[in-house]
Amino acid sequence: MKKLFAGALLVVMCFGGFGCTNMSRTQQGVASGAALGALGGAGVAAIAGGSAGWGALAGAGVGALAGGIVGNNQEHRNRYSW
Repeated sequence: MKKLFAGALLVVMCFGGFGCTNMSRTQQGVASGAALGALGGAGVAAIAGGSAGWGALAGAGVGALAGGIVGNNQEHRNRYSW
């Protein structure tokens, strides 16, 4: 089961970047933040002895929020800088 999950995660990470070419900075921040947060949350939960699925879900939510904030900030900074 772990090998299947790792293989599926690898495929998603490899092919997930193709759809990001027409996204705004905010959308890219949300997507990358959710992906990195899910990986980090699953890793921390697995090390701590908790459920990796719930850790990934919580990490994805926090990562998406943080990535959206950072991406939106970059988008506004680039748009309004002279």
